[in-house]
Amino acid sequence: MSTMTEAVSLAGRLLVATPALTDPNFDRAVVLLLDHDEEGTLGVVLNRPTPVDVESVLEPWAELAGVPAVVFQGGPVALDSALALAVVPGDQPIEELLGWRRVHGAIGLVDLEAPPELLASELGSLRVFAGYAGWGPGQLEDELLEGAWYVVESEPGDVSVPDPGRLWRAVLRRQRGELAMVATYPDDPSMN
Repeated sequence: MSTMTEAVSLAGRLLVATPALTDPNFDRAVVLLLDHDEEGTLGVVLNRPTPVDVESVLEPWAELAGVPAVVFQGGPVALDSALALAVVPGDQPIEELLGWRRVHGAIGLVDLEAPPELLASELGSLRVFAGYAGWGPGQLEDELLEGAWYVVESEPGDVSVPDPGRLWRAVLRRQRGELAMVATYPDDPSMN
């Protein structure tokens, strides 16, 4: 028997910051949720590139890194730790792919302790994140009730978009109805 929490897990979905969200860590953020259960929620911000090259911190993985080949700030928690996401393209049977764990669809977490050559032929572009975004039990649900986030479906390309600065608008633009209109919201509403 599944619990109510399992029935409404948001893992694999995107949180898109609403214009009402005032936390500077999440201004115009697009967060891919990796885990969401009764213990809390964990995700990574997909649109915060840093100036740090992947090659300078994880040299063995640099060749697999997508464009831009930089480390992304995944969120304000544990900035000294790294995690990586990659898409496994095509119709490969990927359940038993060593060093890769499915999060949602073709998107998965990469074990950075595994030898890169083990995965090189299987992975699409890799994205490395320093830190993550985390919410305690019930905390994300409270923020959703307050209108801080839109919850939308992710697409595999969201993980490796070459122009992350445009991701917030692009994700909103592909939604239906009012959400698509939010994409036109000015960066500074006082200038409207």
